[in-house]
Amino acid sequence: MRSPISFRVNGLATQVDGAGDEPLLFVLRNRLGLKATRFGCGLEQCGACVVSVDGQARHACTLPVSALAGAEVTTPEGLGDDPVGAVLLDAFEIEQAGQCGYCISGILMRLHALFKAEGRPSRAAILAALDGHLCRCGAHGGILRAVARAAARLGGEA
Repeated sequence: MRSPISFRVNGLATQVDGAGDEPLLFVLRNRLGLKATRFGCGLEQCGACVVSVDGQARHACTLPVSALAGAEVTTPEGLGDDPVGAVLLDAFEIEQAGQCGYCISGILMRLHALFKAEGRPSRAAILAALDGHLCRCGAHGGILRAVARAAARLGGEA
């Protein structure tokens, strides 16, 4: 029998029984009802599943929940509770940055981790962070406008 795994999700204490090597993505969506984190490829290649774990952007599709004991996980649902996250959400809304929106949650989480870590990331750092994210509907222009808007408000360069 596996031991329960305790961690925090969006600031709330969470305990998952019997999850073991179950991917965090499935725990978030199927056990905790947090549906904003998306399944895309299951291979860490599209970025749709990115969440923040202890401030680092991580792919939830391959991250076993067993590796999260004591960790702090932030999902897109928790972004509005953070000042940087709120600025990003506002900028993406103003710029209508998503078309279908499938990729946006992972992109927002990657940018959130970047802005939290670097404070004022360069345009090159922003583009490098976004490099691993696929947007199939071609909303790249709106996404970059939203990032520039958020960076200006947060004191960055984009």
